[in-house]
Order: sequence, then structure tokens, then C-alpha cells
Amino acid sequence: MKNIAEFQIIGRIGKMAEVGKVLKVDVAANYGKKDQAGVWRDDPYWNSITIFDEQTRLYIQQRLTKGDLVFTRGRIRQTSYQKDGKTIYGVDLIATEFTRLARPSEDVGE
Repeated sequence: MKNIAEFQIIGRIGKMAEVGKVLKVDVAANYGKKDQAGVWRDDPYWNSITIFDEQTRLYIQQRLTKGDLVFTRGRIRQTSYQKDGKTIYGVDLIATEFTRLARPSEDVGE
């Protein structure tokens, strides 16, 4: 049996930054949340996605822009390192799929 740790996100692209041979793309997933008056409000959460694959990096850099609605899926990897005698823990979201669903001008019914 295969063991897995995966993520799936549908959201909007924020900033993109090349870090060495890796591309980091921030994607905002929007969750609904009731405020104190009982009205549903947007509650976006930013996720930093790491892209190692060269073809996927080129596709994103050449064809996608801030605000595009995208679908991304991949694996989750926990990390840790030592800094000033303390252990710092983190989680990497490593994309294996990354696809544009719509440009901001194509949005219908959102």
C-alpha cells in the first residue's frame, strides 16, 4: 500500500519569486466565515507552493499572472532546521500539478 501526504488547492495567484532553481508561488484559497452579525465574509488564506519541475516553472512564469485562478496539487513535506539553538519546523507544499482555471476577466458567478 502506498503512503501519501497530499494537498489540493484552488485559489488565486499572488506573488511569484524565483529562489535558486525553485519557484515559489503564493496562492490564496478563500474560505467563507460568518462574522459576528451572521453575515458570510471571505476569509482568504495564503499558501506558499514550491515548484521544482523545470517545465512547470516555465509554464507558470511564461503563461500565468497575478490574479489567475489556478488548481494545484502535490505532496506535503515536513521540514526542520536548527537556528540559534532552537529547532524551527515548517511544511513545504511541493506542486506536482499546476493548471490555470480562469483569468480574472473570465470569472463568472463569483
